Amino acid sequence: MKQLHVAIIGQGRSGRGIHGDYFLREKSKRFCVKAVVDKLEDRRKQAQETFHCDVYDDYQKLYNRNDIDLVINATYSYQHYPITLDLLQHGFNVVVEKPFARYVHECDEMIQAAKRNNVMLAVFQQSRFAPYYRKIREIVDSGVLGRIIQVSVNYSSFARRWDWQCCQEYYGGSLLNTGPHPMDQVVDLLDYDGMPVVFSKLDRVNTFGDAEDYVKIIVSAPERPLFDIEVSSCNNYAEDIYKIQGSNGSLRASAKHFEWKYFKPEELQKQRLILNPLTDENGKPAYCKEEIKWYENSWDAAEDHAFGSAVDTYYGYIYEHLINGAEFPVKNEKVKQQIAIAEVIHNQNPLSRFIEREVF
Repeated sequence: MKQLHVAIIGQGRSGRGIHGDYFLREKSKRFCVKAVVDKLEDRRKQAQETFHCDVYDDYQKLYNRNDIDLVINATYSYQHYPITLDLLQHGFNVVVEKPFARYVHECDEMIQAAKRNNVMLAVFQQSRFAPYYRKIREIVDSGVLGRIIQVSVNYSSFARRWDWQCCQEYYGGSLLNTGPHPMDQVVDLLDYDGMPVVFSKLDRVNTFGDAEDYVKIIVSAPERPLFDIEVSSCNNYAEDIYKIQGSNGSLRASAKHFEWKYFKPEELQKQRLILNPLTDENGKPAYCKEEIKWYENSWDAAEDHAFGSAVDTYYGYIYEHLINGAEFPVKNEKVKQQIAIAEVIHNQNPLSRFIEREVF
């Protein structure tokens, strides 16, 4: 088994807590961390002790090496585009954290740079592979719910935030921080190549920065369901991630538990439109009523944490793509569509900018 040599740029919650933790697992032996880059000395020291690797304070020092197969860009969101573009132009395969970029033209530049240099560019949209989302796709694709009318996706909780992720200058805010998880799934379910119609509302509620922490998005397209996406910091009762309405039934789901209920059209009594007043057997006014045989199912996720399982699956695809040339399922053009939608939302909701910096 060939082992891929990895460099991680950034040792924050993503670079260390997600990617770094994955590469320490027993099942990740197909990868070996050879280098870590971080501006902070204490994080470099910790990485050296943890991964027994080389450490640098500047990612461009990686250009002096020829043994790195894959670079993970887990820097600040506003650095995703310039650093990824630079890496691609120097011939590195790159996994870049979400958000892919802030603007569509940045996505285009990175995609073209990867093609010109014949290297891989992948966006870390691992939620596509979470067990609950795969179950969503299985049920929707089975057709038991009939024609899907509305998909509601809720990634909300009650929380306050005061780190860089709530600052516009860092490309923070819930739309580009949490939003890429549900939006990647929505774009996948939407399955529409054009630009959908978008209505949105952004607001600042419990944040200490100048970026939004309330996001409401309505997305629709011809002959497609309506998608209602919410990422709120002021919702104590957001238990269900998904609610799906179909012509034959409906579904509700958390990350761990599903319930769906549907009928079989062929089992329903045949009806016809009656414009005359309806009456019951006693001649009294009546209401449309029929007996429907409902089929009810439920599903519970395995004990494995959905987040960890998604990361495992994601890197499995990365390995197969780099080693065996297998097709990578998260298409950059689709992630670019997500950024195009986000760009429209930002334009619809211009927020004033301010930063209250703590003075030491």
